[in-house]
Amino acid sequence: MSSRPSPTTTLNEALRAAPSNTTTPNTAAPADARISLRAHLRHTGALVRRNLLWIRQDPESMFDAILMPIVFTLLFVYVFGGSIGQALGGGQEDYVQYVVPGMMAMMGMSMAMSVGTGFNQDFNTGVMDRFRSLPIGRGSVLFAKIAVELLRMMIATTIMLIVGVLVGFDITNWGGLLAAVALAALFGSALMWVFLTLGVILKSAQSVQGLGFLVLMPLQFGSSIFAPTTSMPGWLQSFTDVNPLSSLADAARGLMVGGPVAHDLWVTVAWSVGLTAIMAPIAIHKFRTKN
Repeated sequence: MSSRPSPTTTLNEALRAAPSNTTTPNTAAPADARISLRAHLRHTGALVRRNLLWIRQDPESMFDAILMPIVFTLLFVYVFGGSIGQALGGGQEDYVQYVVPGMMAMMGMSMAMSVGTGFNQDFNTGVMDRFRSLPIGRGSVLFAKIAVELLRMMIATTIMLIVGVLVGFDITNWGGLLAAVALAALFGSALMWVFLTLGVILKSAQSVQGLGFLVLMPLQFGSSIFAPTTSMPGWLQSFTDVNPLSSLADAARGLMVGGPVAHDLWVTVAWSVGLTAIMAPIAIHKFRTKN
């Protein structure tokens, strides 16, 4: 019987094949500047493969990406679809066209929270101590995490769209659909840097998850993801107007089913670039200096 290579063995093999200008473990801490771009890409690829091997060995870790879009799509369509659809001037069919594009924003935020909890668990199990003792770029560890979570996000989004079509969502603009998926991935990757930072600085995965829910719930329900904001109180409408999830949901809705796009699109891109520019250096720095 042939044995499968372990994630650690695969990572070590890739690192031995890395260019010789990488540093030795004894000087790993300040070595990022001396690791070439080619070596960073090689290390990131090895770490992505390691993370995928862990998912292969633990398929239960995919339950959230597979089941969550099914449960939430069916829940909102069949529980709230009739009443909210009437508020939209139609019925359940109209609500399906409204909520499915909006739920792309929810997929990005939910996957972002899971990357923070998983990253924190890796610290508590000692995996990150192993990585930080190796001659690899510190940013490679975080970029690999984001790459794998983006893949999980694409799987969750695909499942959500399939369920949406089954309950009546009508895809009329495939170009707009692909643009909406790309926009959701861009914003989701920016949120992942926020949760990676939380995964480094908080002491337990439960803390990351608890704080994530405190942030996630108001942002999701205080937005235009699930329902129009016109009937909300004035103070809540003011919050939804500056909530980036509202901009993402409205941009995806405009791209997929028609409507204004430009303003919400650029607001979402600005939030994504701004969050990444601020949080990525913080996350990498905290990862380097964490005791």
